[in-house]
Amino acid sequence: MDLSSLALLGVVLAVLAARAVMRERRDYARFKRMRSTVARQKVFRRWLIEAFLVLGGLSVATIVGSWEAIPRVLADAQAWAPVAATREVLGGPWGFALTIGFTVVVLAALVVPPLLARGSTLEDIPAVGDVKAIIPRSRGELRYGAGLSVNAGITEELLFRLGLPALVFAVTQDALLAFGGAAVLFGALHVYQGPLGIVFSTVLGVVFTALYLVTGSILVPILLHALIDLRSMVLLPIVLGTVTPLAERTPSVSG
Repeated sequence: MDLSSLALLGVVLAVLAARAVMRERRDYARFKRMRSTVARQKVFRRWLIEAFLVLGGLSVATIVGSWEAIPRVLADAQAWAPVAATREVLGGPWGFALTIGFTVVVLAALVVPPLLARGSTLEDIPAVGDVKAIIPRSRGELRYGAGLSVNAGITEELLFRLGLPALVFAVTQDALLAFGGAAVLFGALHVYQGPLGIVFSTVLGVVFTALYLVTGSILVPILLHALIDLRSMVLLPIVLGTVTPLAERTPSVSG
């Protein structure tokens, strides 16, 4: 067992647990009571900075600390029968067509439902988990929504699909535990969204992991993750018309 990797893994898990339990639930409960866009933007700004520093820092630490294990854990996981079979199909004559078809379906699933919701209110839109409070309500909030989405796509995928699985693999030599555990942890860290949010985020974590294993490129889950978040944090509020200039002039009062 690699003791240095084990020590780093312990630090990473402790930081993530503290972030999820001690900060995110408390902060989000307060955030949901805020009515002022000025106050909301201050929280969005702090969240963006903290996410960049904490998740970005953990990403760098795990990647650097487990650099040699990254190709090994990927190779082990790609040897699994379902992953290997999928890679073989995509590498065959129908691979390009299947890839294009999958891309079209994903883009349609991201864009069409919000467009069909035009004229509805935020309250009318179904949501999986307690997430409606974080939907931007003004143009000022919209830029932070975009920033949080892109940052999440980059830092969270680098951490939960690249660095953390490699670090777990360096300790356990078990690729299934490495990728599966990272996906479950990714979902658990969305505890502030409630049980449904945790389940949905875990499912997304599995999807992102599958895309990384099948394609062998971390850029694919990064792009999809960012697009999913941009759909909710940018496209949806624009389509619903919730990002109005008037909200920018609301006095700074928080509940």
